[in-house]
Amino acid sequence: MKSLKELYKIGNGPSSSHTMGPKNACLIFTKSYPNCNNYKVYLYGSLALTGKGHLTDYIIKKTLKNVEVIFDLKTEVTFPNTMRIDGYHNNEFIASLSFNSVGGGIVNILGEKQDKALDIYNEKSFKEVINYLKENNIDLSLYVDRHEDIDEYLKEVIKTFENCLENGLNNKNNLPGKLNLTRKAKLILDSEINNILFTNDEKTLIAYAYAIAEENASGGVVVTTPTCGSAGVLPSVLLYMRKLYKTNLETEIKGLKVAGVIGNIIKQNASISGAYAGCQAEIGVACAMASSYVMSLFTNDIYKIERAAEIALEHHLGLTCDPVGGYVQIPCIERNAVGALRALESVKLALVLETKEAKISFDTIAKTMLETGVSLPRELKETSIGGLAKEYDINGKNK
Repeated sequence: MKSLKELYKIGNGPSSSHTMGPKNACLIFTKSYPNCNNYKVYLYGSLALTGKGHLTDYIIKKTLKNVEVIFDLKTEVTFPNTMRIDGYHNNEFIASLSFNSVGGGIVNILGEKQDKALDIYNEKSFKEVINYLKENNIDLSLYVDRHEDIDEYLKEVIKTFENCLENGLNNKNNLPGKLNLTRKAKLILDSEINNILFTNDEKTLIAYAYAIAEENASGGVVVTTPTCGSAGVLPSVLLYMRKLYKTNLETEIKGLKVAGVIGNIIKQNASISGAYAGCQAEIGVACAMASSYVMSLFTNDIYKIERAAEIALEHHLGLTCDPVGGYVQIPCIERNAVGALRALESVKLALVLETKEAKISFDTIAKTMLETGVSLPRELKETSIGGLAKEYDINGKNK
């Protein structure tokens, strides 16, 4: 497995696969071929179908100068987030590279050895991690410490969480795009709730998740946790637990290490790409990470942490990715709030269940999630041609 820095990436939303990934592809190309001064970029699959709403063409034009972006809806590709960059010098062809954007801002160059970042964790499954912990008599956060020094980077991650929340609660502008959505985070936070089933604490968590997800939808700076589209879940839970339980920076860093291992294992063995495995790979994984974070605040018991993460991911299996109009807004923002709430419910359930006798392991759920995602119809994997995206007209009419 790679460094947690490869999982927790800081950058602009609204989509790690559709903005951060293509931007990184452009930077790789210009570094490889610095003599090029004009370009053509071809987008295929999900990048072509939802690239406008996800600001893919915007980020490409901002990164490359003198570039033409072509949305190719006819060419079939084996991987949904595929793009090709052709480079020229004064309109004379120089070179071409094709990329897959695999989620979390990571891109692989087709035809080359994939993902050049070095593995720093030898363990490839949660079972192997548990065995390592037992053999060395350590917990998950110390497991991370033995493999990399990441505390300073995680401080930057937490600072980005804080800035994103503040910006999200104070920004009064409508979200960009044809949906013309008003921001709801501050309205939710300031609302009066008087209901036996609903607490003001839960209202705060919902407002936090909305604020960060709305910032992401507007192209603000977020952290992939594990993606931009799910960037509101873990940060809102972390900041909510700080408000509720007065957690300190040291505890929060420890918790992010635990959550990072959970996300890393899924990234290693399954997928964190909505275009490849549906929204279960984004919100589902984010919920699993957030639940493991919360559980780590109460116990170092590896089996209870595993159980919380397993419950959170299991009950997102089959969740489709069907963004209306190709924007990371409907249903994405609301799903961040639901994912944050469900993370806490998963912890509550895991606390009352016998964990060592669990029949379903976290590794099993990760494998199942991948198989489920592969089986989902293409229309329900970030193409905006099925599901809610099909049934709701972008001009505001239910069909």
